[in-house]
Amino acid sequence: MTAAVVDAPAATRDAWLDGVNPVTRIAIAVLLSVPLFASIDVTSAGVAIVLQLLCIPLTGLSVATVLRRLAPVVAFAPVAGVSMLLYAQPGGHVYWTFWYATISDDSIALAVAVGLRVVALGLPTILLFGRADPIELAGALAQIARLPSRFVLGVLAGTRTMGLFVDDWRSMTLARRARGVGDRGVLRRFISMAFVLLVFAVRRGTKLATAMEARGFGSGIRRTWARRSSLHPRDLVALLGGCAIIVVALAAAVAAGTFRFVWS
Repeated sequence: MTAAVVDAPAATRDAWLDGVNPVTRIAIAVLLSVPLFASIDVTSAGVAIVLQLLCIPLTGLSVATVLRRLAPVVAFAPVAGVSMLLYAQPGGHVYWTFWYATISDDSIALAVAVGLRVVALGLPTILLFGRADPIELAGALAQIARLPSRFVLGVLAGTRTMGLFVDDWRSMTLARRARGVGDRGVLRRFISMAFVLLVFAVRRGTKLATAMEARGFGSGIRRTWARRSSLHPRDLVALLGGCAIIVVALAAAVAAGTFRFVWS
């Protein structure tokens, strides 16, 4: 089954980033992430985070929404820095040592840098795709990135069903509380609910795959797309803005003398 290519009206756009092609957003996300791996220092990650936060008004997201979505990343960041804190090459004053684990000035600085870098890597994804339309993303991947339609439609189907997992989890939580088994054994409850959610996901995925196959989504016929995806001058501006952010972040680290090549 195919659809005629028409210029369907896009969703209401009230943020500057809404006019940027999803493929460009993916390129910007890569651009803001990969160069940060060149150095593990506090300055470059901190400057990148500050500059990215200054771009929040362009995304259409509220500050509260960004902070709420960033909270899990911030909570995970210290976990990423623990290994550096304990097992990085010691340097400076040594505060504590036990067997192979040593906490020193250098290991603390490295652990803080890794934690900030985790936040700097997660923040662009939240800002760039917090309001992304799955249909526009699929159209861009097929028409701009030239990815196979079977893969693109699978991504679209998976993206559209992500919200169902949240609803399933909420329903299971309410059902367990109604039966009086939802307020004790937090870890055991989480594991059992996660397993049930996995079963739901497998069953829903099987049914969805069968339904899509029956509607011809798995055929080898060349597909057309209801929404035309194209690049505009705004995409170039956004890409240059991403380049500016990462260049300023790395330049600040070099100027501050904290730039530390990852393999040095």
